[in-house]
Amino acid sequence: MGDASAAYAARAEEYTALFGSMDAVHDDDRDLVLRWAAGLTGRVVDAGCGPGHWTDFLARQGLDAEGIDLAEPFLSRARAAYPGVPFRRAALDDVGVPDGGLGGVLAWYSLIHTPPEGVDDVLAELARAVAPGGGLLLGFCRGPRVEPFDHAVATAWFWPVDALAARVERAGFDVVETAERTDPGVRPHGAISARRRAGLSA
Repeated sequence: MGDASAAYAARAEEYTALFGSMDAVHDDDRDLVLRWAAGLTGRVVDAGCGPGHWTDFLARQGLDAEGIDLAEPFLSRARAAYPGVPFRRAALDDVGVPDGGLGGVLAWYSLIHTPPEGVDDVLAELARAVAPGGGLLLGFCRGPRVEPFDHAVATAWFWPVDALAARVERAGFDVVETAERTDPGVRPHGAISARRRAGLSA
């Protein structure tokens, strides 16, 4: 993830111009995030927040939202664009909160650069951080099998929805909703909405 963060840092201005606005978000994704966020209580972290537009969106829904990222240029842009929203430097596998300290985590295309052998560790950290009943929402590049592809920034991985959902369940969440979409000119999209189970993860 360090290599990916450095690559994003180098291209933060370009990425922000292309994707760093809610105007660039598909209506279905906006609706899914709204459904997921409804009823969440406590602090919600936008993990891998990039330019911070999703963090601000969550905050505007009345949530106690905070963005975390490893790329300082993203954090600087996010703080400038959304001065009323907190942003800090932290990693997906170390979100920097006490056990059960979060009401939810949005990880929107944040795990795509994590190699498959590292995904369980990230999900275990998110399960540790999210309180029972809290939410997790993942957005990712969907494919027929787990395999790498040449992303414009750094190597990324496709995931079948069922395969990633099984990892999410194993980490200690119950999958509530999945979504798939294929739009012209972009990679197939997948999303998984889940809630943290009580007790230890399996």
